[in-house]
Amino acid sequence: QVQVVESGGGLVQPGGSLRVSCAVSRSILSINTMAWHRQAPGKQRELVAFITYGGTTNYADFVKGRFTISRDNAKNTVYLQMNSLKPEDTAVYYCSAHSGKYGYWGQGTQVTVSS
Repeated sequence: QVQVVESGGGLVQPGGSLRVSCAVSRSILSINTMAWHRQAPGKQRELVAFITYGGTTNYADFVKGRFTISRDNAKNTVYLQMNSLKPEDTAVYYCSAHSGKYGYWGQGTQVTVSS
């Protein structure tokens, strides 16, 4: 069993920045893919970005150039740096860890972009 815990959400003004973190209970070097997703009220959950074991990253079009996913292997933590935030980025952000046929999800952290 893998525990995934998100943190770092909060309220930020439009145009601002925020970094959310995802702590994993085992070495992320043993996990194939780490990903961030989000779900806004009344909408389906959508993939935001992912990073593979080999370091390959991929982003949804709506965050390209604004968000950056990264990881700290020593801390077993994955980050999502969010810049130039927009009100439409408001959502609960979820982290997931995928290894083989298993996927592990956190409880999410709320990000609200509002003036």
